Amino acid sequence: MKLAELVDLLGGKLVQGSAEAVITRVNSTVDAAREHLVFAQDAASAVDALTSNAGAVVLKPGMAKGYPADKAIIETPQPRVWFSGAARVLRPVPPVTGIGRAAVVAPGASLGERVCIGACAVIDDNVVIGSSTRVDAGAIIASDVRIGADCHIYPRVVIYPGTTLGDRVMAHAGAVLGSDGFGYVRDSITGAYTQFPQQGTLIIEDDVEIGANTTIDRGALGETRIRRGVKIDNLVHIGHNCDIGEDVILVALTGISGSSSVGKGAVIAGQVGIGDHAHVGEGVILGGQAGVLSGKTVTNEGLKPGTVLWGTPARPLKQVLREIAVLARLAKGKGRGAASE
Repeated sequence: MKLAELVDLLGGKLVQGSAEAVITRVNSTVDAAREHLVFAQDAASAVDALTSNAGAVVLKPGMAKGYPADKAIIETPQPRVWFSGAARVLRPVPPVTGIGRAAVVAPGASLGERVCIGACAVIDDNVVIGSSTRVDAGAIIASDVRIGADCHIYPRVVIYPGTTLGDRVMAHAGAVLGSDGFGYVRDSITGAYTQFPQQGTLIIEDDVEIGANTTIDRGALGETRIRRGVKIDNLVHIGHNCDIGEDVILVALTGISGSSSVGKGAVIAGQVGIGDHAHVGEGVILGGQAGVLSGKTVTNEGLKPGTVLWGTPARPLKQVLREIAVLARLAKGKGRGAASE
């Protein structure tokens, strides 16, 4: 794309260089070529970017005292965001291939314009797939599923009956969406377990990305909802009747038990465990391996913005570190006492 087209789409200001210059891709400062775009987030990285082979550099206004004459320069308050947007629009569009070899599309399915179905994928009855959506090889889309426009369903994804996906949803290989929740009723006399009804729905809103081998359960009687802009890493599990707020980040190996909720903009780091009927408040940051006990609420109330909560039960990281230091001193003192004794 021409630099002028990128600036029109993404904003920013072209302060040096030709608006007609063509950019083919983004790249690192080490590997960039003349037709590539790089970015700088701070003064140190600006030196590398401006001395690279890249033809165009995006950075913050005033980050460098001067610009090399051979570089096109785009200034923007958020270079990393601008760079990421450029990467997205410059990414090659997969070719339109229609319905692949041995794919099975039920007569009652409705496919929008430019929909691609990969080899050996299965599209069941009453499925609706929006325009320009791609379903890759071996994916299983069960009956009554609704998938919006511009989605990408990678190989071997399984979507259970009645699940709804919005627009621009990306589900990576092996994800399972809408499976039964883990809910059982125990007979107090015999000790046997009977499954509690798992007949609700799963709703995934627009612009959600779901990592490989992640599983999201349908609601038991109501719905599980993943709200707009949520980004989910690989190997995450979300239980039935959960509500995940807008723009939440869920990192790998996190598990969220049934009927729990996570507020808008929260960040849940790797291996976090959240019990059932718990609530994580808006903007809360849970560090790696933090734990939220069943029925508990964790919020940022009274804490500075950006405070990381850690440990089980989750509490401010500085507090946890103080507790560890105190325990270490106690243990050391006890050891000396035992030795003298």
